[in-house]
Amino acid sequence: MAIRNYRPITPGTRTRVASDFAEVTGRGRERGLVVAKHRRKGRNNRGVITCRHRGGGHKRLYRIVDFRRDKHGVVAKVAAIHYDPHRNARLALLFYTDGEKRYILAPAGIEIGQQVVSGPDAPIENGNALPLSAIPLGSSVHNVELYAGRGGQMVRTAGASAQVMAKEGDYVALKLPSTEVRLVRRECYATLGEVGNSEVRNTSLGKAGRKRWLGRRPEVRGSVMNPCDHLKTRKRNKPSNRFVLRKRRRTSKRSRGGRDS
Repeated sequence: MAIRNYRPITPGTRTRVASDFAEVTGRGRERGLVVAKHRRKGRNNRGVITCRHRGGGHKRLYRIVDFRRDKHGVVAKVAAIHYDPHRNARLALLFYTDGEKRYILAPAGIEIGQQVVSGPDAPIENGNALPLSAIPLGSSVHNVELYAGRGGQMVRTAGASAQVMAKEGDYVALKLPSTEVRLVRRECYATLGEVGNSEVRNTSLGKAGRKRWLGRRPEVRGSVMNPCDHLKTRKRNKPSNRFVLRKRRRTSKRSRGGRDS
C-alpha cells in the first residue's frame, strides 16, 4: 500500500491523505461470498444504544470472512486481494483445491499465487493457520481465537499482530497489540504473520463528511462529561481477569494530544 497526498484545492483535500489501493488486485467482489445485512446503527434488539457514535453511512454488502480456518489439510491458492468496506484490512480470496472459495484477512506480504493451508501439521509460513501449541515462541500471529472452534476474535485490524511469549500447561501467553499479556488455550488457532495494510495509520480523512460516509457519528470527549456519564475502567471482578497476566500500558493525556476520548 502506498500513501497518496492531495493538493489543497478544497478544504477537504488540504489535509487528506488516502491509500492508492495499489495492492487491491480484484475488481468488485466474489458474488457467492457477499450478503445483504441490516445495519444495527449501534442498537440492540430493544432499540437501546449499546455502541455509541454509529449510524448512517454508505450502503454496503457484507463480505463473509473465514475466521475459523477449519478446512484443515486442504491447500488453497491466493487468487486476488479485494477491498472490504467494513474493515481497514484487505481480504485475500482463496481458491481451494476442492473447488471452494473463501475470504480471509490478507496477511502482510501475501502474494497472488501463494499457497496457504491450515491445520496442526501446516508449515510455519506466513498466512498459514495453526493451533497455538504448534507455533514457535516469538512468532507474530493474528486472527487469534479466544475459544477453540469459535473463530478468530482478537488481533484482526490492519497492521495488528500478537507475539507468542510462553507456553505453560494448557495455556499460551500472548502479548497483544495493547501490550497486555493474556493467557489463551493452547488448542486455539491463530494465523501466522501480521495483518496487512499497516500504512492505514498514516491516512487522514480530511473532513468530517468522509467520517459520516463510513457510518461514524460525532463523538463527545469524555473529559467534558461528568464522571458518571463516562466510566473508563474495567470491572474488578470480571471473570476473565484471571487470564490477564499484565494489563495494557496506560497512555497519558500528553501522548494523546490532551484529548481524553
